[in-house]
Amino acid sequence: MAGQMCWLSRFGDDGEKILHLQTQTDRSWRPYTAYPHICVPDYRIPGGSKGWATYQKLLKAGWTLVPSARAKEFAIVEVEVFNNH
Repeated sequence: MAGQMCWLSRFGDDGEKILHLQTQTDRSWRPYTAYPHICVPDYRIPGGSKGWATYQKLLKAGWTLVPSARAKEFAIVEVEVFNNH
């Protein structure tokens, strides 16, 4: 299964960006932690990007990176409470 990835603000504002995934183009963008069967644990680096390890895994698996501006323009972002897994 290959999908799309983008870096969007955690709660739809202009704050810290985390990895969001879209498994199908007719689905909303969701934080990577909403997919426990896909995501991998974050690196333990202070100030590191949330989702970077998952991004690397999915990029190797053929997922596509979508520019954040394009993702915001053409899709609804599903806002969820961010959980560290």
